Amino acid sequence: MTLFRRINRLSVLILAFVCFVCVKSMAQEIGLELYSLRNQFAKDVPGTMAKIKAMGIKDIEMGETYGLEFPEFMKLLAINGLNVVSYGADFERLEKFPQKVADEARAYGARYVVCFWIPHDGDTFTAAEVEKAAAVFNAAGRVMAMNGLLLCYHPHGYEFKPYNDGTLFDYMVTKFDSRFVHFEMDVFWVKQPGQDPVKLLRKYPSRFILLHLKDRKKGTPNSDNGQADVESNVTLGTGDVGIAEIVQEAKKNGIKHFFIEDESSRSEEQIPKSIAFLKSLP
Repeated sequence: MTLFRRINRLSVLILAFVCFVCVKSMAQEIGLELYSLRNQFAKDVPGTMAKIKAMGIKDIEMGETYGLEFPEFMKLLAINGLNVVSYGADFERLEKFPQKVADEARAYGARYVVCFWIPHDGDTFTAAEVEKAAAVFNAAGRVMAMNGLLLCYHPHGYEFKPYNDGTLFDYMVTKFDSRFVHFEMDVFWVKQPGQDPVKLLRKYPSRFILLHLKDRKKGTPNSDNGQADVESNVTLGTGDVGIAEIVQEAKKNGIKHFFIEDESSRSEEQIPKSIAFLKSLP
């Protein structure tokens, strides 16, 4: 084989490899929020990990180790081929110990840190609390970025109370530094206060980088206080949230990680059906 042919063949192989890597990097992944199986973890951590593997899940979002020490938990993740994509952190810890949170997230191999709740008094959530949260998240987000991580906030419905010409969430978007603070949309908690997840993705196409997929039983009453009956969580595609349209829009926006979260007592039964539904989508 001449030198020219060898170089040409090598170039083709390199190009094919690059294309493969590009396709893999663009693929959307179906993951699982471990909280979905909290009751199962409370009884049997190794067995529950094995169940997740059997479902075909590889990517997970976690917030605790269910009583296991770090080495034990990491060993179970490795045995079951599970990859920690996102790590949950409390508001107070992000405020007081952002570097420690970053160290923990990196130790688990996470690329994202997510906060799920902003402390507030009862059903009252105000612009002042948005401003306090912005100060905490903007500072913590900078620390996460310095450690190669992205900080996200996960709204829970109370952020959509009316404010000025929009909602407190709209105000939140303006106050959170877009360089350091992003959002994880939980589609249930956008639907629950009467909002449209697809419209919100279109309104802020670059701010949402993670997605919680959770469907809602048809006929469930709305609420904007961050509270809802967990038994209203149903198999994806059978409720009123509009999962198929949301996934389509999220893919257009380049969102790569979709975490199924099912808080109902039927989660173990429903999750495989939800996975099958997502795989059936174009």
